[in-house]
Amino acid sequence: MKQQFINGEWVAAIDKQEMDLIDPATEKVIDKLSAGNAGDCRAAIDAAHKAFASWSKTTPYQRAEILKKAANYLRENLEIIARDMVMESGKPLPEAKGEWTVAANLFEWYAEEGKRSYGRIIPTNRPDKRSSVIYQPIGVVGIITAWNFPAYNPARAWAAALAAGCTVVAKPSEETPLSAFNLVDALVKAGLPNGVLNVVIGDAAAIGDEMLSNCLLKKISFTGSTRVGKILMDGASRTHTKLSLELGGNAPVLIFDDVDVDALAKVTAIARFRNNGQVCTSPQRFYVHKNIYEQFAEAATAYVSQLKIGNGFTEGVNLGPLITKKQRESVLDLVSKAQAENAEIMTGGNIPPHLQQGYFLQPAVIGNLQQTSVLAQNEIFGPVLPLFVFDDLDDAIAKANDTEYGLASYIFTNNLKTSIYASERLEFGIVGINEWAPHGTESPFGGWKSSGQGHESGSEGLYEYMEKKLISTGGL
Repeated sequence: MKQQFINGEWVAAIDKQEMDLIDPATEKVIDKLSAGNAGDCRAAIDAAHKAFASWSKTTPYQRAEILKKAANYLRENLEIIARDMVMESGKPLPEAKGEWTVAANLFEWYAEEGKRSYGRIIPTNRPDKRSSVIYQPIGVVGIITAWNFPAYNPARAWAAALAAGCTVVAKPSEETPLSAFNLVDALVKAGLPNGVLNVVIGDAAAIGDEMLSNCLLKKISFTGSTRVGKILMDGASRTHTKLSLELGGNAPVLIFDDVDVDALAKVTAIARFRNNGQVCTSPQRFYVHKNIYEQFAEAATAYVSQLKIGNGFTEGVNLGPLITKKQRESVLDLVSKAQAENAEIMTGGNIPPHLQQGYFLQPAVIGNLQQTSVLAQNEIFGPVLPLFVFDDLDDAIAKANDTEYGLASYIFTNNLKTSIYASERLEFGIVGINEWAPHGTESPFGGWKSSGQGHESGSEGLYEYMEKKLISTGGL
């Protein structure tokens, strides 16, 4: 039985409710989970509020020592905790190890960045006046994270908030709580005081509503769907709760006719299907120049058809199962609707005959798509690679920007002028030029339009958890 973590102790939910944790590769129960509600969240907020009085008074150097010890613990126990991630999320073991490595790096990076939350002196227009700006921790923070990256998503928010001097009430996904519990173990063993970090899982709506309603909680950081993000924005008005929202994406990829087609198609087959396409920054809408469309489509189809699908513990597997049966049905529904639009299924898009147990889906390449297709207008969040044609640079940019989302975008070209022109006109918070990983621990991560507000990672991620204060002294 996995329990809630409140005020330094593992405790059962107040109303003793439980839920099952399911392995998406086998559909078997991994463990029982203690399922909390608003009362558990309230207790966690109370504990975090009491702990804030002392934690906020520690120096960045004291907080850094704990965060760096936690990072070392994660690295030393990588093999064990990566296996937990594979069980709960289904992703291949190498991907799980890579994610945990990044999580450890985030703790170490914010341990050092917390020491650099500099203020500034402002020259004034009066000789008898002095003005300065300082940054202080915002208070108790609620951090709600998604299942697709069960270590990375919490780590980047927890590390920044703790480094800033905030206390945390975390609500990881019920689908993937083991990784969050492993993060807790790392921080506890590193010496984190009681109440500074609290973790509740269970009734998402009740827990979220308590975070929005409780005046002791000053901010919510949320990673998840645009639909839930809008609900949080509406609810935050009740208590003026501040928000950071990392929401959905529908990333375009602009592929121009001066690239090495076969080489790009080969790496595309890996990049698109990382974590089964269940990535908010995942390259999704592939716009290919008309001169190379047929060649690229043929090459991409060949490489995608060679990808190995199976249990994440099996060596050589590229794709594990989708997270839930519901998620697989959602993707299959989009594929079916695309077929009704006369799209061409070039490979995949079906449940593998030899993998009837578990939520597996054969990776698909789909062509002959129009801008009005469901695969252009919706976030797929699954193993589908949709192909579109564009005529020229302006046509590509117009089609790329034709979405409510604005998180990540990608450009592949060997023409410097094309890359600069396109990157400055794409309406997205992140642009990758000739690379699939434009984000990083040290770089700001955030979206435009319906993809969210605020930033994670980088120095910007630290300041999301701090308040700016002007101090002005007169009569000198």
